[in-house]
Amino acid sequence: MKKLTSRQIKYLRGQAHHLNPVVIVGQYGVTEAVLREVETTLNFHELIKVQIRCDDQMEMRDMMDRLTDGVKATLVQVIGHKAVLYRPSAEKKIRIPV
Repeated sequence: MKKLTSRQIKYLRGQAHHLNPVVIVGQYGVTEAVLREVETTLNFHELIKVQIRCDDQMEMRDMMDRLTDGVKATLVQVIGHKAVLYRPSAEKKIRIPV
């Protein structure tokens, strides 16, 4: 996926502000089941929030990296234990500025 510009990231952050987390990564971390769920949700919504339950910042960052690499999504924003992921679908439901 191509790199997003700061303008595009700002736009997506605004779009994600009202979203609630749709996937929660729990004590077992990023499993195949979590990856499948995120994959399915991204195919339908393009922009989602994921909650990661982890106390260690380094471990949480590692989980986010595995998650974005596993579903080939872009990490838009991290606030606390919530991450915003974006991956355009074929229908391009979200029109981000160029």
